[in-house]
Amino acid sequence: MEKYRGAEEDRARALQRVTKLSLHLVEPGAAGAAAERRQVVAEPCAMALRAPAAGKFEGLTSYMREKHWDLQEKVLEFFNSRPDLQTPVEISMAEHRELCMRQLRALVQEANIRPFRLMLEDPGKYFAVTRAIGSVDMSLGIKMGVQYSLWGGSVINLGTQKHRDRFLDGIDNLDYPGCFAMTELHHGSNVQGLQTTATFDPAADEFVINTPNDGAIKWWIGNAALHGKFATVFARLLLPSSAGHGGPADMGIHAFIVPIRDLATHRSLPGVEIRDCGHKVGLNGVDNGALKFSGVRIPRDNLLNRFGDVSSDGKYSSSLPTAGKRFAATLGELVGGRVGLAYSSVNVLKLGATIAVRYSLLRQQFGPPNQPEVCILDYQSQQQKLMPMVASAYAFHFATLFMVDRYSEMKKTHDEEIVADVHALSAGLKSYITSYTAKSLSVCREACGGHGYAAVNRFGSLRNDHDIFQTFEGDNTVLLQQVAGDLLKQYQEKFKGTALAVTWNYLRDSMATYLSQPNPITSRWEGEDHLRNPKFQLDAFRYRTSRLLQTAAMRLRKHSKTLGSFGAWNRCLNHLLTLAESHIESVILEKFIEAVDNCPNRKTREVLKLVCDLYALDRIWNDIGTYRNVDYVAPNKAKAIQKLRDYLCFQVRGVAGQLINAFGIPPEATRAPIAMQSDAYSSYTRQVGFQEYIPAAGAAGLFDSD
Repeated sequence: MEKYRGAEEDRARALQRVTKLSLHLVEPGAAGAAAERRQVVAEPCAMALRAPAAGKFEGLTSYMREKHWDLQEKVLEFFNSRPDLQTPVEISMAEHRELCMRQLRALVQEANIRPFRLMLEDPGKYFAVTRAIGSVDMSLGIKMGVQYSLWGGSVINLGTQKHRDRFLDGIDNLDYPGCFAMTELHHGSNVQGLQTTATFDPAADEFVINTPNDGAIKWWIGNAALHGKFATVFARLLLPSSAGHGGPADMGIHAFIVPIRDLATHRSLPGVEIRDCGHKVGLNGVDNGALKFSGVRIPRDNLLNRFGDVSSDGKYSSSLPTAGKRFAATLGELVGGRVGLAYSSVNVLKLGATIAVRYSLLRQQFGPPNQPEVCILDYQSQQQKLMPMVASAYAFHFATLFMVDRYSEMKKTHDEEIVADVHALSAGLKSYITSYTAKSLSVCREACGGHGYAAVNRFGSLRNDHDIFQTFEGDNTVLLQQVAGDLLKQYQEKFKGTALAVTWNYLRDSMATYLSQPNPITSRWEGEDHLRNPKFQLDAFRYRTSRLLQTAAMRLRKHSKTLGSFGAWNRCLNHLLTLAESHIESVILEKFIEAVDNCPNRKTREVLKLVCDLYALDRIWNDIGTYRNVDYVAPNKAKAIQKLRDYLCFQVRGVAGQLINAFGIPPEATRAPIAMQSDAYSSYTRQVGFQEYIPAAGAAGLFDSD
């Protein structure tokens, strides 16, 4: 009897909770007068997706629309008009690879969109095309990136005018499909450890490319297995000893243009062994291969010689004084790949969030007795899975737009300060955003239950294709260490009076302001106006970063005395990774706040402020232990942050449909049946072969009673 009574009480409490939630949909609960004034009233489920894309926030879609949106629309419209170029849900690896090549040729030769020219003239336009192409097929986006950003970008950025004159047109029109051969079987992120050699032969005025051991085989090289005819090969430049004795002089890692297939017959050239890396977890439209070189001779002019050159008599020259500076300059010119991955990853997050939120608004499940079922986005658990994700997509949107603008400025001015800024910013944003997106895609799949597991609804392909973004262009853990190292360098230079890079400017005052003892009064403030104040939010983010930076410097100094610099770094590694992520979160929040402040439309600004507050308080709550440990936030304030964060999830749910519509992703880009704005299940059942149900004559009354 007691067991029965307990179960009944549990059911009663659950019913009371659902009833209370239903009332919230009409009028917000008592969360303070200020909250009521700012409350965005939720719409009924049936209306949430059927409202026009702009809804009552007319300026939201236009404010989110990027400068080159018309170019993205042109790309999407072209592929939508060509069913023969659309990637089916089920396709073999061989078919997918050939389809990707046909898609790329059609884009360039039929749609007359020239990504390489766009990259050289206006990087913003190139990244816009990259984002649109990634919506068509992520394999196509990566294949295009290999051809133009990596192979083409290396020739243009690391070579000189003679290379531009010889190769630009062929790369642009796809006569010269190529590869970017940096990664080796034993070395990926550690580029300075590459073992492939390029030995200069003065008698023949040629370089001889060799793979000295199996560990030096170039591995995972996109475009190599099938389509590439050239490769930019990163190798150790070896010169004959000037004294006439001893081993060759090692001048460090340089880049060389190496033909790998005959232009006419497409057969692999003598000394070039090409193998297929085979089926992968994702991106099987990209033909990744392995390259092994045995005495392959190339002309001296095939050295990409912008930062270092070799004369016909074997003399080395460079405008940069040390091998370290040459290496840094070489990698610095390749930073565009990281910019593109971070920018594209935001689009993948938007796609995943769009599908999951639209499904959650349409799917109805359970509800009060004898009343209609409620949509699953009305459940607090679903809101807390998806609403912070939507807020993060908005935050990343504005941060990556800033990064693309900085990158474009860097390419125009070649300003050293901007170069350093973009290098660290792109490393941090690429690692942070791609890691967050990878985790979020799994959450989206789970939030959509069994339907999320259907391949046609895309979570599987999105998750698998995007997963490697965490490794491309530098492993995320390695890139975060670069950010931490740059922060420590800036920390040291602060005390030398050196100017700080733009992105790190807040550190100028942080040591004095943010590292002072927490105010015992403000640490207890828990009012909504205070918690939603951008100054409090940004100060909290920056306090955490500043404290982590100071303690990291102290720990490294301490451990280096006994463990040496490498041992000390490894001992503090988790601390350093947390420091880098904290800094990047601070930069993202700063750019989001600026975007809110700069929004000209009052109603749009209000909804953006709501989303920005959720992003900020969600991140603070996720690391509340750090703030509690140093008394930056008192227990009552921590509880208030949690409550407000939960309430903001509820408020954002009320405009979730409009927020994802403002991403501007058309149906041909989402393509998931459960992401339709209406009649999702009709579309879904047709996908698996059912005919649309039409009631038989005389049975209509069964369906008319409602």
